Amino acid sequence: MRFLRTSIFFLALLVSIMGCDKTKSSEHQFTTWSSYLGDIGRSHYSTLSQITKTNAKELKVAWTYEAPDWGQMQMNPIVIDSMLFGVTAALRAFALNAATGEELWRFGDSLQVWHSTSRGVSYWQNGNDKRILFTRGPDLYALDAMTGELISSFGNAGKIDMRSGLPERDRDKFVISNTPGTVYKDLIVMPLRLSEGVDAAQGDIMAFNVVTGALEWAFHTIPYPGEEGYGTWEDKNAYQNELVGAANNWAGMAVDEEMEIIYIPTGSAAPDFYGGMRKGSNLFSDCLLALDANTGERIWHFQLTHHDIWDRDPPAPPNLLTVERNGNKIPAVAQVTKQGYVYVFDRRTGEPLFDIQEKPVPASQLKGEEAWPTQPFPVAPKPFARQSIDITENDVSPYAENKEELGGVLKMVDKRIYAPPSIDPVLLLPGYDGAAEWGGAAADPKDGIIYINSNEMPWIMQMEEVDEKSKATSLGEKIYSDNCVICHKADRSGIALSGFPSLIGLKASKNREEVALQINQGKGMMTGFPDISGNEMEALLNFLFDENDKDEIETEETTTYPLPYKHKGYNKFFDSNGNPGITPPWGTLHAINLNTGEYVWSIPLGDTPNLGEQGKGTGTENYGGPVVTENGLLFIGATKDGYFRVFDKHTGTLLWEYELPAAAFATPALYEVNGKQYIAIACGGEKLGTAKGNEIVAFALE
Repeated sequence: MRFLRTSIFFLALLVSIMGCDKTKSSEHQFTTWSSYLGDIGRSHYSTLSQITKTNAKELKVAWTYEAPDWGQMQMNPIVIDSMLFGVTAALRAFALNAATGEELWRFGDSLQVWHSTSRGVSYWQNGNDKRILFTRGPDLYALDAMTGELISSFGNAGKIDMRSGLPERDRDKFVISNTPGTVYKDLIVMPLRLSEGVDAAQGDIMAFNVVTGALEWAFHTIPYPGEEGYGTWEDKNAYQNELVGAANNWAGMAVDEEMEIIYIPTGSAAPDFYGGMRKGSNLFSDCLLALDANTGERIWHFQLTHHDIWDRDPPAPPNLLTVERNGNKIPAVAQVTKQGYVYVFDRRTGEPLFDIQEKPVPASQLKGEEAWPTQPFPVAPKPFARQSIDITENDVSPYAENKEELGGVLKMVDKRIYAPPSIDPVLLLPGYDGAAEWGGAAADPKDGIIYINSNEMPWIMQMEEVDEKSKATSLGEKIYSDNCVICHKADRSGIALSGFPSLIGLKASKNREEVALQINQGKGMMTGFPDISGNEMEALLNFLFDENDKDEIETEETTTYPLPYKHKGYNKFFDSNGNPGITPPWGTLHAINLNTGEYVWSIPLGDTPNLGEQGKGTGTENYGGPVVTENGLLFIGATKDGYFRVFDKHTGTLLWEYELPAAAFATPALYEVNGKQYIAIACGGEKLGTAKGNEIVAFALE
């Protein structure tokens, strides 16, 4: 059977080399929006042509849908025939009439509310059996697409716990999925979001049967003895080390259905920022994996970051497209990264289509840490975001009121590329969220051009030594110190400008039950801590609510965090007015020709309203991706300023913009119903300090 599969693979390779590659990226595939980001190749692309460069300025609101929940809706809707499917901010699945916005059904009202983020749902069909698959917490649900009712024959009365495919020791750990699963035949391959600390579960890639819910195959991203990559971990027990985990796919994946290959970007191994207990290059973390979609067997891989101690996990699914070299059409896969690099490979073999150079990078000075001595740099295309090494003390924002202070910081911080985490501050640019982020790139699958929106928000990365003995006066303070300080600071004041709220005076706005639920489940950027329960939860709540009393468990001097260093927190390099501390642009949009590696155009994306007229054209932080059309349009929301825009994809010229009811940190969906073309986008706001929203807005020509 293995010989037969191999023969079929090389037959497909031969056919493609001869110029007769008949992949399923056929023309009809790009007239619907039945899969996350438009199609299974994650192209964000459409051949619908009713909206043109000439009439785009005539777009009007066709309908709106007000969801029952307010806050971040990062989801990209999908459309099947005349039904639009998605999830609300509290993870209630719904179906709408795609032409009117009328709600047809909603699932989840009777279940526990989950305040997390979700980027949408998946769809599978076999004849009249039509299913919507989506997640709440660790559970994957299967619903009847027509009615929203649970399909009782799937798993346990309509759902499975995705942790069921993980090692036994990980089945009580934090596991959710922000990104829709990838459906291939009767399989759904699930992205997993895990903790990024010493409590992280293993990041196995798992395929479940869509009909039954049974686990069909799994790929170990932290290899077991005898498996490929096992020797890249100095600790030969890394696969069962309680302090090591993750290397998970969380951003989604793409499939070449003809070649039957699934392309999966994996994230960093955990814990982030200090890898003294996981020395080595750490395969298969931070890789682009090409697996047999039927069996999960590895075909090829490329590691994008060795021994990641910067949290440089690939942030988005790869794009499948065709590029031309020397007159030959080559099926390619392109992966954008947080670093602002684009890696391009022949998707059949993994051969890089632009040279990649392994270059020396700085060594770590932290005791016990061994940064990998080299990292891979693509020769082309050039980075689509500025790098830390490009910044000097003269690059302070011209709009800042505290220029001298900011210049002093830029003069003293370590600005080397891949400067390792240190007890001294390091300028991380692109920042933790990246240049590219989870919105990813759009790609014209035929002409080899990708379109990518990018952030240029610097962050300050810094570590601190961990005291050998806990100084906490209570159990609650110790648990807070071990788990919460990195984001909310020792004094509980938070890092508001980076999106981490103050916890001072918490009892005035929350009750204990709400806070306990959020600690267990997580919310937004915050991962959940399901292992905090019982007396530990009570003690932590007492500390957070300032209700310590005589009965609270007092701690003796005990060992605290199990690593010698801790990350000091996610601090953006802002000026005193909350704007980026470096010169603009702070958000950009690019068209890159992957046939040549050259840029077609680059422009700032978005404005900074609090700067008035000076803020025009500065660019702004943006989350969510673009959609491009065959006839020359690029649609994008994503920006902090809350606008929806249409650009000429050939020139970058702005054709139309509309102020949304709330910022849309999401990718739109382009579709047609009864001969009329619509584009719909979720407007949830909340991220980056923007106002909350609860609407999906669809636009069309009158």
